[in-house]
Amino acid sequence: MSTLYLRNVPDDVVARLRRMAEQESMSVAAVAVRELAESTRRVDNAAVLAGLPHLDVPMSDILSTVDDARDDR
Repeated sequence: MSTLYLRNVPDDVVARLRRMAEQESMSVAAVAVRELAESTRRVDNAAVLAGLPHLDVPMSDILSTVDDARDDR
């Protein structure tokens, strides 16, 4: 694992991280790492979606199927 040092973190961001850490009984560092990990996962979404095959399924068919499944609940 690497070590990351952050400078110029706005005071309000640090305050929110501290509140989150306190509410979850975690360290500020653990909360910061978790939040960074979560936000950086999104960077790969475009590449993942671009790699999926295009199936030429109309959006209306997808929405209809979802609506029907919800009605069946």
